[in-house]
Amino acid sequence: MFLVLSMAALAPAIATDAARSAAEQVIALQNGEALYVFKDGLMAKESKFGGVIHLSKGEVVQTADGKSITTAGNEVARLYVLLNEGHEN
Repeated sequence: MFLVLSMAALAPAIATDAARSAAEQVIALQNGEALYVFKDGLMAKESKFGGVIHLSKGEVVQTADGKSITTAGNEVARLYVLLNEGHEN
């Protein structure tokens, strides 16, 4: 039973690792969210709860250190697939 619980706890970490390795950069935002910048320059945003959030064209987000970034793209589907990798039944 312990092994099953341990594996269940690792599943979100594995999914996050897949998304983080696919991104060129992951930037922490002020509100606990994360901005993923992919190698092609397009971006996606993850909520502090691990869900994917829609980005508006040219949305300005605040980084954890107070800088502003104007977003490019809205890679909702790409991030959703990466975050859910390995969660198939």
